[in-house]
Amino acid sequence: MRMPPPSFCNNISMNPLLDNLDAETLYQALLAQIRAELADEPNLALVGIHSGGAWIAERMAKDLGLSGDPGFIDVSFYRDDYAQKGLPAAVRPTRISFDVENAVILLIDDVLYTGRTTRAAINELFDYGRPAKVLLAALIDRGDRELPIAADFVALTVSIPKNQVLELHRTEDNIFSLTVEHA
Repeated sequence: MRMPPPSFCNNISMNPLLDNLDAETLYQALLAQIRAELADEPNLALVGIHSGGAWIAERMAKDLGLSGDPGFIDVSFYRDDYAQKGLPAAVRPTRISFDVENAVILLIDDVLYTGRTTRAAINELFDYGRPAKVLLAALIDRGDRELPIAADFVALTVSIPKNQVLELHRTEDNIFSLTVEHA
């Protein structure tokens, strides 16, 4: 069994709040918010943004007892900086196996930052149909938005320097952890 990455690398951050990030506790808080608000929504469908949001969507669909698999979106080709960054090495196929038309879509990401990934995901989602509503859930909102996008559900809001990146990790037995890395 692989050991999960440490939830914090002491040589990277000096922010006491970030030193104690517990991804499992944050996931449970996010799940509780969503369960309280959307438990009775008959047309609910989850769509996770690769990769961290996809991992959360997979686990959340099971924890919510939803029938059917969640959808997954890779926004690589929908990014507004695609021409600058080029094709990333790990492009994954988008997979949405349910009817998006008139569904209540819960779009899930691990870290909400500038809003550009969310915008790209919404653009791609609408290629599959017109949902009745799109809601956004994020494990962490780190602020510094460049677009007018806000999460409907968020477990934690933090402020970290722009040169740091929060990364969600998942073990083989589906346990989440977070690290803070220099960008």
